Amino acid sequence: MHKEKKLLNKTLIYILLTVLAIVSFIPFYMMIINATRETKDIIMGFTFIPGTELVENYKNMMSYVNIWAGFKNSLIVSVTVTILSGYFSALTAFGFAVYNFKGKNPLFIFMLLMMMVPGQLGLIGFYELNKALGFLDTFIPLIVPAIASPFVVFFLKQYLSSTLHPSLLEAARIDGAGELKIFHTIALPIMMPAVATMSIFTFIGSWNNYILPLVVIFSPEKYTLPVLMGFLKGSQVAQNLGSLYLGIAISVVPIMIAFLFFSKYIITSISAGSVKG
Repeated sequence: MHKEKKLLNKTLIYILLTVLAIVSFIPFYMMIINATRETKDIIMGFTFIPGTELVENYKNMMSYVNIWAGFKNSLIVSVTVTILSGYFSALTAFGFAVYNFKGKNPLFIFMLLMMMVPGQLGLIGFYELNKALGFLDTFIPLIVPAIASPFVVFFLKQYLSSTLHPSLLEAARIDGAGELKIFHTIALPIMMPAVATMSIFTFIGSWNNYILPLVVIFSPEKYTLPVLMGFLKGSQVAQNLGSLYLGIAISVVPIMIAFLFFSKYIITSISAGSVKG
């Protein structure tokens, strides 16, 4: 009787998860289907059958914006920001979690306060600073400031404080390992699940960043995908809903791939850690 009840509960859970997965997938499926249809067909209502206007919608979209150039620019910026932010945030978190130095607590509190300040407040000053440094119309303003992420540092510091045992550091130092080697061989592998988790949000945030590229980038060939999508929505191509849906679908794909990749990595890391433990 107990086994039957347990099997029934498990079956209900799987059914519920399947329904939720289908409900979550439907908007993406609608977006992909509409990318293959004409505007008049889209207005008339939704169908599960793909249309035949995919090539025409693509040509219409490309006649206004070079979406693949924006795709490449966004990919360069987002991947670079994700890698550098993950590494240097982990290094900073390691310093806060492991070492005691003068001004550590005030510096950490200041970093927490920076989390509460909206980035838009300093946009004018940020623009003037980059103008003075000669960094306007380059990817530098989009990459370098994003490396210093207070929230990522805070999250990784709290994670490391609860998982890294001081005896591991002492044993490594006794064996003659340097501090950077300890970070790379002990602390960083322990933090990898947390780094992967933060990488999802970092990549998505950088990929969807619209205001900053719009302010600091002037050359059309350097525009990121969100900026190009903004122009797409404001141009005549917006009258062709199929082309608009196609552009949105192309812009969403990397986010879905990044989420799937990092989610799998998180699960693998946690499972490996539990086996080793």
